[in-house]
Amino acid sequence: METHHIRRPRATRPRAALIALLAAAGLLTGCSAGGSGSHSSDGSYGEGGLPAPAPAQSGGGGEQRGEQDEDGTAREVAPPPDYLSTFALDVDTASYGYARRSLADGRRPDPSTVRPEEFVNSFRQDYERPDGNGFSVTVDGARTDRRDWSLVRVGLATRSTGQSGERPPAALTFVIDISGSMGEPGRLDLAQRSLDTMTDRLRDDDSVAIVTFSDKAETVLPMTRLGGHRGRVHDAVDGLEPTFSTNLGAGVETGYATAVEGLRRGATNRVVLISDALANDGDTDADSILDRIDGARREHGITLFGVGVGSDYGDALMERLADKGDGHTVYVSGEDDARKVFCDQLPQNIDLVARDAKAQVAFDPETVAEFRLVGYDDRRVADDDFRDDRVDGGEVGPGHTVTALYAVRTRSGADGHLATASVRWLDPGTRAPHERTGQLETGSLDDSLWTAAPRLQVTAVAAYFAEALRSGDERHRTLPGDPGLTDLAQHAADLARTTEDEEVRQLADAIDRAQRL
Repeated sequence: METHHIRRPRATRPRAALIALLAAAGLLTGCSAGGSGSHSSDGSYGEGGLPAPAPAQSGGGGEQRGEQDEDGTAREVAPPPDYLSTFALDVDTASYGYARRSLADGRRPDPSTVRPEEFVNSFRQDYERPDGNGFSVTVDGARTDRRDWSLVRVGLATRSTGQSGERPPAALTFVIDISGSMGEPGRLDLAQRSLDTMTDRLRDDDSVAIVTFSDKAETVLPMTRLGGHRGRVHDAVDGLEPTFSTNLGAGVETGYATAVEGLRRGATNRVVLISDALANDGDTDADSILDRIDGARREHGITLFGVGVGSDYGDALMERLADKGDGHTVYVSGEDDARKVFCDQLPQNIDLVARDAKAQVAFDPETVAEFRLVGYDDRRVADDDFRDDRVDGGEVGPGHTVTALYAVRTRSGADGHLATASVRWLDPGTRAPHERTGQLETGSLDDSLWTAAPRLQVTAVAAYFAEALRSGDERHRTLPGDPGLTDLAQHAADLARTTEDEEVRQLADAIDRAQRL
């Protein structure tokens, strides 16, 4: 995690000048309450509306604005640019799913496959939902056992899947790996059962195409409306058998060509890649594969949803494809995961409510000495690109929550405004930009992390667990207040009982396995 030390602006009247500056920049715009210890704005706005908080500045220095004292001496009143943190939204969860699978198999995951934001985003949150498309913003936090250090949570939520009417029809192109490695139990057979179940749950006005790949790619079912034709889909799925090597590049390229050929206007067009991503034939470079499908992806807005399977899994390749393919990834280790992904979460994986979504958090240099964003290492965005809508962000569907956790060291005795969080996104249909904001005061921080709201504690446990699993990677530092795996396992077990959440119980089991290993 990169640590940002915040230097106070030099000024004769620092607090008054800072407040005036932030007010002018929109940092102190009024907000309505958004839950315990948090605030969120009561509306969204586009480029022609109110200025959003935290003017985006270059992370490299930039010109300082200033005023003059009565004697003509120039003085700085603007904070340096390192008070900002900007990243593209990410709803991937594959890293956590694969870590759980590795631990269940009796081995710790490779630290390079551990992405803390995907651990954090694997759990249900209780953020307030917006009424329509877009996001709500919740900002809260709690003090840790380490002096002056707190964990601050920025929570973004989209509307529930049942809101805002019916979703548009879906045009889904399934690109299925039938290479020899997919013959392992829990790979192709699991995908087939899941697709059969999903086919029965999709609507009559949805469409499905199927592409398979091993050493070469083949379209085994062109885009087909499900109404009256479900039997054709079942026959195509049931006839899949593992064969030769893994030419993933050919599969993705043929999948996008099939999706373009069967493109449906007014529908959500998506490529769903199901693979262990162990590419060993043809083009195996993610950037090269993406270059070959770039036109279809950009011109037609076809997004990529990656579903990883298998005990051996090409995590890096799948993540790269999804991140740069305007999509996201999940990992499926068994029947329960498959049912959740293909059936229970299907509306989230089809529909979109936001394109190119980015978040920016502005920390107040009067109260914050330094901060570190936990994870999002591959999703960082230059601060001055926050409002550049040409810069790629994340695609988010209904029912999703996105959580970012920060380790924040406050100045000793500091009191007042701590941070303002903003999210910016484009409407999927009109491409019109919108923003929403939320704020946090130091007085709203809970006095102790382990007596804070249960869902905030779950977020912290997931983050601490991820940091423990990648402790073998010296690039990453331990989070402040880390209780160690033994106490962390106990916290997770207590939270499983408090929340009565099966997924939190599974988290406790995974931590216990890691501790024993």
